Amino acid sequence: MLRPAITQLITKNESCYSLVIGVAKRAREIADELYKNGEPLEEKPVKTAVDEFAKGEYKIVEASADNKNVLQ
Repeated sequence: MLRPAITQLITKNESCYSLVIGVAKRAREIADELYKNGEPLEEKPVKTAVDEFAKGEYKIVEASADNKNVLQ
């Protein structure tokens, strides 16, 4: 099980769904960057993405109904 828990990562205005989508998108970016640079995978991309969200390096920005969720 990954730590920290989802309830520790989301605020009152965010949903669990948004967090899962954000982590999945960031994990894909990490995996693609490693593959592109030919670097070995030292740690699972999902764990790295969760850690980045926990540290506040990335956050979920809820966009209007016209736009999709955005990673920052």
